[in-house]
This record gives sequence, structure tokens and C-alpha cells, in this order.
Amino acid sequence: MTDSNRPVTIAVAGGSGSGKTTVSNAILERVGSDHIAYLPHDAYYKDLRHMPHDMRRQINFDHPDSLDTALLAHHVKCLQAREPVEIPVYDFTRHERTTHTQLVSPHPIILVEGILILAEAELRPLFDVKIFVDTDADLRFIRRMKRDIVERGRTAESVINQYLETVRPMHLEFVEPSKRYADVIIPEGGFNMVAIDMVSDRIRGLLRRRP
Repeated sequence: MTDSNRPVTIAVAGGSGSGKTTVSNAILERVGSDHIAYLPHDAYYKDLRHMPHDMRRQINFDHPDSLDTALLAHHVKCLQAREPVEIPVYDFTRHERTTHTQLVSPHPIILVEGILILAEAELRPLFDVKIFVDTDADLRFIRRMKRDIVERGRTAESVINQYLETVRPMHLEFVEPSKRYADVIIPEGGFNMVAIDMVSDRIRGLLRRRP
């Protein structure tokens, strides 16, 4: 398959709570969600069912080693070759993969979202467009706390402790430096409609050049 036939592959990266999902959803809406294969890096956390529950909580989930990036890269390559994939379904309350998977069919666009995807040298060559969503740390922390309490059954104290012990240090070590690999940096996350419209126009332009 030639590059001209390969799906347009887009990366949306940024810190936890930066607004990556909002930007991704805006792209889906503007370009057409029925033409996009969506792969969240969060689905690829390693299965910890072999570990006692008290040990699972001690894992640094913000370090690249906590994610099965090799499987994500394999799935991106399969979709680029027009082959469907079965992505994991992760249970964040138990820190383990469920027995279910989610079928993702090939489409003209592949959208990959995740905190560390631009920090991974294995993934960067697979992307045609690399986006970094840049949002102030205080807003990111507040959004993360609300999400983890409401969606993942966490306590406020556990979210604060995790932020200080792993989230912030890993952001400074891995996420923030990966910004230099971005083609486009979107400040203010999903509130920057001008940047989102420009990115969406660029993606539509790439699609028009595909047969």
C-alpha cells in the first residue's frame, strides 16, 4: 500500500486534563466521526490482575512503562493496512483489563489520543499530524480530580497524592518535553476554536489528496 492510500494518522497529546478529549471530539465532529478510527492510549494500560490489589495502587501509571505501547503501535499499523483491530477495554477501578474488547474498523482517518504518545519514539513515525494540547497546570489538575472522583471512584486525597507523587513529576520528565515533536500546539485546550478549525481544515485537505 502506497503512502497516498494510507489513512491519515493523527496524534492528539498533552498533559492529563489538558482537554485532549475535547479537541479530539471537536475534530471528530468537524471532519466526520463515521470516517475516523479512534484509539485511546488509556485503553492500553498493562493488565495487573496478577498483582494483589494493594500493590496495584502503587504502580506509577504516568510512566511509559505502565502502558503496552507496542500493542498500540501494532494496532495503528494494522489500521493503516486497512485491517480491523480489537482494542482492550480497561477497568480503571480495578487496574486490570476486562474480558471484553472493542472492535475498531479501518477508516480514512486514524485518531490516536494519549498523554505519552509523542514521548514514544516507536509511535512518532506513524503519525502524519502531531498535535499537543497545552493547558495550565492548575486547570489540568482540577479536571483530573473531577474525572477520577466521578468516573473512577477515587477519593480526593488519593488523587492529590498521586498528582504530587507521579503525575506532576512524570509530566515534567516525559509529557512536557514531548511538546517539541508537535506539528501544532493548541493552547487553552478545547476552548481554542480557531486552532481547532485550522487543524480540522488541514486534516480535510490531507483527506482530499487521498484516492
